[in-house]
Amino acid sequence: MIGGLTILLLCQLAGEMLARLLHLPIPGPVIGMALLFAGLLLRDRLRPGSTRPDPGMPGLGQVADGLLSHLGLMFIPAGVAVVVYGPHLAREWAPMSLAIVIGTLGTIALTGRIAQALMRRAG
Repeated sequence: MIGGLTILLLCQLAGEMLARLLHLPIPGPVIGMALLFAGLLLRDRLRPGSTRPDPGMPGLGQVADGLLSHLGLMFIPAGVAVVVYGPHLAREWAPMSLAIVIGTLGTIALTGRIAQALMRRAG
């Protein structure tokens, strides 16, 4: 389990370092998550057909399950921000609402297009 937590933290650290060194507009944890995803894809490509747990990434599943079981705690900072910035949110409700609606619709449309392309590709 310590190994899995170490992998997650190292991926986040690498993402933060890349974001700061290259002055990227993407948050470091997002880059770290992409690095972790790429690492998992490479791991599976290097060991095709294997169903046993990878000794190179021990405990990653356990750490992920532990984080998911406490996912509700991740929303506490967002709730505090709503309370603290309530007056600002009340003043700027229209542009924020428009951004949320457009972003949601765009995400749904893009997800649908990607799903169609993948289903066509799969046969």
